[in-house]
Amino acid sequence: MKKNKAPAGTVKKILGFLGKYKLPLCFSILFSAASTLLTLYIPLLFGRAIDLMLDRGRVDFDGIKTQLAAAFLWIAVCGICTWILSALNNRMTFGVVKDIRDRAFAKINVLPLSYLDTHRSGETLSRIIADVSQFSDGLLLGFTKFFSGVTAIIGTLLLLVRLSVPVALVVFILTPLSLFAARFISSKSYKYFSAQTAVRAEQTALIDESVSNVKTAKAFFREKALAERFDEINGRLQSASLKAILFSSLTNPVTRFVNALVYAAAAFTGAISVISGGGLTVGILSAVLSYANQYTKPFNEISSVFAELQNALACAAGVIDFLSEAEETERADEELPDPVRGELTAENVAFSYDKTRSLLENMNVHALPGSVTAIVGPTGCGKTTLINLLMRFYDPDKGTITLDGTDITRIPRRKLRENFGMVLQDTWIKSGTVKENIAIGKPDAAEEEIIAAAKRSRAHSFIKKLPQGYDTPLSEDGTELSQGEKQLLCITRVMLRNSPLLILDEATSSIDLRTEKKVQKAFNELMNGSTCFIVAHRLSTIMNADQILCMENGCIAEQGTHEELLQKNGFYAKLWNSSLSAE
Repeated sequence: MKKNKAPAGTVKKILGFLGKYKLPLCFSILFSAASTLLTLYIPLLFGRAIDLMLDRGRVDFDGIKTQLAAAFLWIAVCGICTWILSALNNRMTFGVVKDIRDRAFAKINVLPLSYLDTHRSGETLSRIIADVSQFSDGLLLGFTKFFSGVTAIIGTLLLLVRLSVPVALVVFILTPLSLFAARFISSKSYKYFSAQTAVRAEQTALIDESVSNVKTAKAFFREKALAERFDEINGRLQSASLKAILFSSLTNPVTRFVNALVYAAAAFTGAISVISGGGLTVGILSAVLSYANQYTKPFNEISSVFAELQNALACAAGVIDFLSEAEETERADEELPDPVRGELTAENVAFSYDKTRSLLENMNVHALPGSVTAIVGPTGCGKTTLINLLMRFYDPDKGTITLDGTDITRIPRRKLRENFGMVLQDTWIKSGTVKENIAIGKPDAAEEEIIAAAKRSRAHSFIKKLPQGYDTPLSEDGTELSQGEKQLLCITRVMLRNSPLLILDEATSSIDLRTEKKVQKAFNELMNGSTCFIVAHRLSTIMNADQILCMENGCIAEQGTHEELLQKNGFYAKLWNSSLSAE
């Protein structure tokens, strides 16, 4: 069921974003009130000037000049106040937007991996970019219109009461009809703006996926299917947008009708007062009609703010939901010994991503300091999941994993990961130079250290062939490099870190056999003295491992050295024979 209004607490949380802008907000209210009051005072000066034109030959030109000079002076002051008000509102609005985007980006870094795994990146991008932009537009409109509108309503009503009580009563009774009508319309439009926001996030996600995987889409002739999918989403976005705009656009004609009704009633009542000698002059009547017209404008503006704010609130609700997501929790009350020896033990570990379906069950692993543990098995058996648990990307559902006798869930994640060097099957290259990409894990590394690490990983030779060597700029995802070259850069990062624990998750899968043999020598040097976990797709690379964990269906089916497992002639032997045939 779609909501017709923003979730409870959304407005309160939006006001909370304004906490650090209390002083500019106070000045904004002050200049808004000054600008509005001056706007109300100016028609009175023109009315007085009109009353100085009594008859032919009875015109007080000196008095008219005085009134007009005062009017133009206050018009100039009003203009300055409006300019300052606009500057303050823009500063507050874009300051709030900056703060929200900073918080949203920082939120990404503290969200559990489970959230990022279950939410498409395009939806998250839409929340941080598109929704925040829509919210800022509504917030700026609120600052600009709301305070000045409230001040104008109060000031105008007081002046009308002072000048003509009958006209004031007519205006006071009829004008709020536009506000009630706008409130009814805006409550209906919120659900369509909310739907528009959700579909826009879905569309952004599809665009992000299509652009990121354009080669795969072309290779499998998915262009037409993606176009049809995009057309379907775009159609739903069009439908939701049209409905939202249709309802919100009703506000203006409804309020204009009420305005015309109010103005006509005020003019009729005022004219009768002038004719009957009820205390109104022609000049003051012109001022009263101006006030009657100005009294309706704030209701129009506030009404339009209500309509626009429905879109802003719908976007703000999505952003606030994102900022309210549960963060990674820490029970970090223990420190690792110095130096870290690298003894890792998993006892009775159970884990699953989908809690209705188990993945790892009753897993027991013991890796001695400086040992090499290889993990093999078919796709989906839980190899990478075990690595995720070791790195605390996820925590076990049951059981414990200890490092040097300390439960890793009691170690701060940053401190734990500082002791791991990790090379994944998927490469990641950031925008920056080759040197900056290598030094991600050690930003203070000297150039000599970076070059030495590159030589050990056999990356130095191709780096020197780049246009600017180590200072060659790379674009996002390193499109200037081959997949193997990107993998070599990732391996170089680990070489530079020289961590006591090392994880290689199919790290050489993108490298040809000849290069792999060279890199393997570097790995042998790197692994010397480090506790290593290797997920391998080529079994010939892990023959010398101290222990091999052969996983099947989330359990360790067999465990031992290469020779021991071959002698058992079990599951590992079948994998070995299959790999020999394939190679």
